[in-house]
Amino acid sequence: IQLIVRTAFKVFGLDISKDSAVFTAQEELRGAIDLHHSEGRVDKDARDLIRGALDLEDIRTEEIMVHRKSIEMLDLDSPKDAIIRQALKSAHTRLPLYRENPDNVIGILHAKDLLRALWDAEGDANAIDFEALARDPYFAPETTTLQEQLDAFKRKQEHVALIVDEYGALMGLVTLEDILEEIVGEIEDEHDSPVLGVRPQGDGSLNVDGDVTIRDLNRAMDWNLPDAEAVTVAGLVIHDAQSIPDVGQTFSFHGFRFKILRRRRNQIT
Repeated sequence: IQLIVRTAFKVFGLDISKDSAVFTAQEELRGAIDLHHSEGRVDKDARDLIRGALDLEDIRTEEIMVHRKSIEMLDLDSPKDAIIRQALKSAHTRLPLYRENPDNVIGILHAKDLLRALWDAEGDANAIDFEALARDPYFAPETTTLQEQLDAFKRKQEHVALIVDEYGALMGLVTLEDILEEIVGEIEDEHDSPVLGVRPQGDGSLNVDGDVTIRDLNRAMDWNLPDAEAVTVAGLVIHDAQSIPDVGQTFSFHGFRFKILRRRRNQIT
């Protein structure tokens, strides 16, 4: 097929054989694994594993990041005992510290550092200097690909990156685990909730939280909803509807029927 296409281009004076292949090696591998999966020789988990590794070069951090509205953060202006309680109750071991407003992140507090400091202070919360305990925050642009971010994590020995836009405003957060989950699927530990925001109903429909990413939904249900113009399910509906729908409105897109069940202000939940 590639030979035919190259020959056809040469008729019009275009030689693409030197610059690039019609199909990249990644595309050939994707096609091969999809073919074997359709024939039943490769199961879904194995297909997703291989495709996840191949997709790292094509996915940007903004597509998988935890949005800034959902980041669990510690306010340095809060009482010290309240900060400690919040940190110990959290399911996360690394929490951003900010002062005055969430855009002003001054560091990342690690739970192990906090527990060590508490032990040394014999449990005295007022003796804890959170700013001194915090590790320097690591910022990354939203356009970074997952492969580039994974390489940066290994090079810098970091586990958490704060994602910023071109103006330096905080957009979200990406962890090393988030990137690994793009390859191997969800990694649930004892603190993770098994609920991913996708709830099958008795009538065959699905209740889906608006902030569920299209990639996660496609992967869980083996669907092929487009994710080029939107990251989340709510974003896909808003993009295709060209408006912010009201509760009860129903739309048909991409072979599926979407019904809006809940909305909070301008957010489809």
